[in-house]
Amino acid sequence: MLNSIITGTEITASAFFICTAVSLVLGLGAAALSMYKSKYSQSFVLTLAMLPAMVQVIIMLVNGNIGAGVAVAGAFGLIRFRSAPGSAKEIGMVFLATAIGLATGMGYVALAAAFFAVIAAFVLLLTAVGFGAGAADERELKITIPESLDYDGLFDDLFRTYTRSAELTRVKTTNMGTLYELVYRITLRDASATKAFLDALRTRNGNLTITCGKPTAREAL
Repeated sequence: MLNSIITGTEITASAFFICTAVSLVLGLGAAALSMYKSKYSQSFVLTLAMLPAMVQVIIMLVNGNIGAGVAVAGAFGLIRFRSAPGSAKEIGMVFLATAIGLATGMGYVALAAAFFAVIAAFVLLLTAVGFGAGAADERELKITIPESLDYDGLFDDLFRTYTRSAELTRVKTTNMGTLYELVYRITLRDASATKAFLDALRTRNGNLTITCGKPTAREAL
């Protein structure tokens, strides 16, 4: 069942079209899996749908040629430096599509389909149970303060009132060093009190910029 449909070094037309059809179908599946409960761009999902078929053709063309294999490996290495950084999930989906293309390119179409089914079920299960997801009321808070203020403990009383937990994760200088930007990971006690919380912070930081939103650090690789 999991044997290759390509025998020897010759690739028949029927084997090519079967492998390409499977690559396109599984590529669409990988694109749909990437879109599930995630933000995405049309260009990314279109590329993801095509990627298995493209990798498959490359593998078929190499077909045991060591020199061509080395050249292809170098070309894949250059792609890393021509691509914008993506989220961890996007990079994982790219690896999934590449693995499918490698399998179909060698004729293991049943293996490619089985592998995709296992990974898809695994991803859907982890997404359904909320594996790795932060609390719904978790926020990333950025507060700008003048350089003259000592930020250590400056907002502790407000955090005790409005949050269940608060952690200072990053400090950086802005505006030629005249301001500090403090980045906190917080968990709110009551999401409906967010405005009162921000108003209290504005009073403390001299009405400078404050940003509060969903955390994004987990998405970055």
